[in-house]
Amino acid sequence: MVEEGLVSIVVGAIAAALFFDFVNGFHDSANAIATVVGTRVLKPLHAVSMAAVANFAGPFILGTAIAATVGKGIIQPEFSTVYVILAGLIGAITWDLITWYFGLPSSSSHALIGGLVGSALIAEGLEAIVFGGVEKTLIFMVVSPTLGFVVAFGFAIAIMYFMQNSKPQLVNGLFGRLQIGSSIFFR
Repeated sequence: MVEEGLVSIVVGAIAAALFFDFVNGFHDSANAIATVVGTRVLKPLHAVSMAAVANFAGPFILGTAIAATVGKGIIQPEFSTVYVILAGLIGAITWDLITWYFGLPSSSSHALIGGLVGSALIAEGLEAIVFGGVEKTLIFMVVSPTLGFVVAFGFAIAIMYFMQNSKPQLVNGLFGRLQIGSSIFFR
């Protein structure tokens, strides 16, 4: 009887993981294709197709270091029970749906990390947390957007300087193609 209950929990966790992947797709992928569709560089169907191919190919081309950090670097592997994972997934799904509903910017990856940390803390206490992995995540949550802002600001100034006398058709064509490239690497 206990095994039947565990099988149900495992099946529920797998279903929750698949549902999280679906929610992650509609929650985050719109950001990847919004600019190319909004500026009419690509038609919506082409942009969604491009995002799907890029999301599938990404781990094969760029690796799985982030997934490895989430899998082993946030909570101790021995505390990664099916119950902790299921609770973490439910927390992440709930957060993603709330932020999506209210139109709030939020990262599904960080929602999953928060869900896993929270469920591990409740289930096992502080010894379940890999503080080095959580610290790295928190540091990059601050450093990454700050560095991105500074670098983007520098690029914007340089682009305005070098393109100030260019014809609008040239600028639109060039940056339309560059938008496609940035959209591919957005995820």
